[in-house]
Amino acid sequence: MSESAPRLSQPATSLTRDLNAGVTVPPPDQDAEAALAQRGLITALPADFTIDKAGDTTRDVPAWSLAPYTFLTGDAPDTVNPSLWRNALLNMNTGLFEVVPNAVYQVRGMDLSNISFLEDPTGASQEIVVVDPLISEECAEAALKLYREHRGQERTICAVLFTHSHIDHYGGVLGLFEDREVPQGVEIIAPDGFLEHSVSENVYAGNPMQRRALFMYGSLLERSAQGQVDAGLGKTNSNGLSGLTPPTYTVTPEVATRLNVIPFGPVNMEFQLTPGTEAPAELNFYLPDVRTLCMAENATPTLHNLYSLRGAQVRDAKAWSEYLNQSVEWFGDRSDVMFASHFWPRWNTDETPDAIVSFLTSQADLYRYLHDQSLRLANHGRTMTEIAEDLDTNVPQSLAGQWFNRGYYGTTNHDIKAVYQRYLGWYDGNAAHLHTLPPEQAGPRYVEAMGGAGNVVKLARQAYDSAKSAEDYRWAAELLSHAVFADPSDHEARALEADVLEQLGYQAESGPWRNFYLAAAHELRTRPAHGTGDAIPSPQIITEPVLAAMPLDMLFDYLGIRLNGPDAAASPLTIGFTITDGLRHDPTTCTVQLRNGVLVYTPRRADAETADATYTITRTGLNNLTISATTPDQLLNSGDLTITTGTIDPLNTLNGLLETFDYWFGLTTP
Repeated sequence: MSESAPRLSQPATSLTRDLNAGVTVPPPDQDAEAALAQRGLITALPADFTIDKAGDTTRDVPAWSLAPYTFLTGDAPDTVNPSLWRNALLNMNTGLFEVVPNAVYQVRGMDLSNISFLEDPTGASQEIVVVDPLISEECAEAALKLYREHRGQERTICAVLFTHSHIDHYGGVLGLFEDREVPQGVEIIAPDGFLEHSVSENVYAGNPMQRRALFMYGSLLERSAQGQVDAGLGKTNSNGLSGLTPPTYTVTPEVATRLNVIPFGPVNMEFQLTPGTEAPAELNFYLPDVRTLCMAENATPTLHNLYSLRGAQVRDAKAWSEYLNQSVEWFGDRSDVMFASHFWPRWNTDETPDAIVSFLTSQADLYRYLHDQSLRLANHGRTMTEIAEDLDTNVPQSLAGQWFNRGYYGTTNHDIKAVYQRYLGWYDGNAAHLHTLPPEQAGPRYVEAMGGAGNVVKLARQAYDSAKSAEDYRWAAELLSHAVFADPSDHEARALEADVLEQLGYQAESGPWRNFYLAAAHELRTRPAHGTGDAIPSPQIITEPVLAAMPLDMLFDYLGIRLNGPDAAASPLTIGFTITDGLRHDPTTCTVQLRNGVLVYTPRRADAETADATYTITRTGLNNLTISATTPDQLLNSGDLTITTGTIDPLNTLNGLLETFDYWFGLTTP
């Protein structure tokens, strides 16, 4: 294989065909979830529905498009797990839906998540509350337009509710308003801790998290039966402008109590805070006037992630289960309808009068089972990987047999590992694993011990060609990964590892697992041995609206992350700043020290006599300096920076110690 002619995707092997043929799914006309996914449709989105990027006159890279998914029809091809194919088909039920007549409407299929519109159930007011305005402003704008076309152009927004701190539930907010500005009087409602967690997740570890998200959601993969078919939670992420606006109304524990009704315009709400579940800051809410419960992302028809493969804080399975049971206690006997910010709603009916309660309790028991049984085996001395193998196929059929509990997004395997990690961390207690070699050092030693790269590839080829189970493919991938990290220019090893990972992707029921495997295969086939070679520009991870919402301490936290500590240890500094046009609650003066390779921010005025220099800087200038969009000298020339005492040199020294991060680093390759 040459670098100029990468190997193409391969068909399913006989083993993959057999494994996928053994997966049974209900026929569409007997699938209860299919009936729910179709219920309440007002108008469907066209098959080729596309939203252009703002300011983009071409349709080459739209903000959103369903057009590439027109291949999703009929029975599953042998390159897709039939259960995942089923989920991908169900997620093609797109358009404007009526959830509760004259009260709750949703647009589904304009982003990974849903956007919901809450009306006055009495019809007296035309004010609405918008819930979770998607990732991209272009998508939120298009969804609002579609809603108004069918529910009235006079509908005005009195409040926007962010159910939690993930970008697919707030990023498009500015697209709801003219000139991307939230009008005076519009409440922005969010759970306690929202701003801290939404900013930190997209900033502190934003570069690797967003890079891994490309793999998790299959963003760069072709949409096809041999590529990306679904993200498990929706089709994929949109690709438009994302922003953030700080909350004006925070739902605190004092507010979120049972039977405490809070009005927002004509819409009455009760809140339940659920921190540490699907997000560090999250809430469910209840609409007492129409007996309707919104479960945010805490209860949807899939097993969710206790650990997200893109990278995130591990979630608390026990708390998740307990909050679901609390939802039943608080709202269960008062709810006729339940909807969420992904997938489709659920309704109690004469045939299934307890549909909502049984759904919530089943998912509560699933998370509690994974929690308790993982810890049971841990107490027997089993390690993280062993427990995942032990329990993966041993979830009771009363739970695993429910289609709404299937692992389309999370999986029992990696959720079990998350439980172990939460309590016991990364170390399994085996001293041989306490200080292992990194892959770049271990790879060459493994290859040498096995008689050279040719022998490693030969062993992997034998495992692959004579595979009797997916475990043989997993073993072949492990062997080949050592060979690739030993020599990333070994094209034979790379090509074979890509083929192996691709088959594991074809077999996966989880959308993220499939996408990770196929994206890894793509990287192995196309990424040069040295350097990125990507013509795609690096995205701006920290956008202007995110910077504008960051409190000053978080801004300097990020500078501390960018600081090259070993070099900074030799350059102690004390710098004082006076910030103009800062955030309302931020201090106007602060001191920044470099000491012991650490950046220390203190919200107090610097001592001019002991500081190396003091400056007055605009908040915009400081924002641009934070993301390397400018230099101290440029700020001085533009008037965004003035020197109060000292010279520009100390700030130039600090700026020179700040690193920028390469977005296109390898994940499956060194």
